[in-house]
Amino acid sequence: MALGFSIIKMNKKPDIRFLYDMKKVIYDREWLKSAENFPLYYMYRGIKKKGDLRYDITVIPSLMLGNEFTKTKGHEHSNKYGEVYQVLKGKAIYLIQKWKRNKIEDVFAIKAEKNDFVVIPPYYGHITINPINQELTEANWISKNCKNNYHLFEKKQGACYYYTKSGWIKNKNYKKAPKLLFKKSLKKMPKNLDFLKG
Repeated sequence: MALGFSIIKMNKKPDIRFLYDMKKVIYDREWLKSAENFPLYYMYRGIKKKGDLRYDITVIPSLMLGNEFTKTKGHEHSNKYGEVYQVLKGKAIYLIQKWKRNKIEDVFAIKAEKNDFVVIPPYYGHITINPINQELTEANWISKNCKNNYHLFEKKQGACYYYTKSGWIKNKNYKKAPKLLFKKSLKKMPKNLDFLKG
């Protein structure tokens, strides 16, 4: 089941995430005070379906949120659903963290280029960051039964690390966070996608 899909074929209207939808997760609070409400990224959900799985495309323009690079809002998955991404255009950093018993148990980042794949394991929350001066387009497969939970990211003002002009900065709203580790992206789609089914 390949992820690749021409964005030209899309005839759906996107869901648009605006800056003010992201107020609770922005690092640069001083910049936010005077920033206007503008669109940050575009989500084309349900481009195609295969069984219980749904295929989405997200387009993230190259923007800065003050000192922070553009990112998605961040969410966890309901139950034990996983997710798989592929970068279709540009470059991405996926910040992936596991929250358990009121603390971050594990956190790592994956840098991905065009055609790379990234797996979000069950029970992990995540954000996508656009770290370069180029539009990012990513695709994903996920269960259509999976619900996104934004509560933790809103409560803690984002993930446990921010990616900024100065590099990685620890989010002080988390009492403790492990050292940020880096893992490699995949060059091929995982053969077994049972982890997507929950």
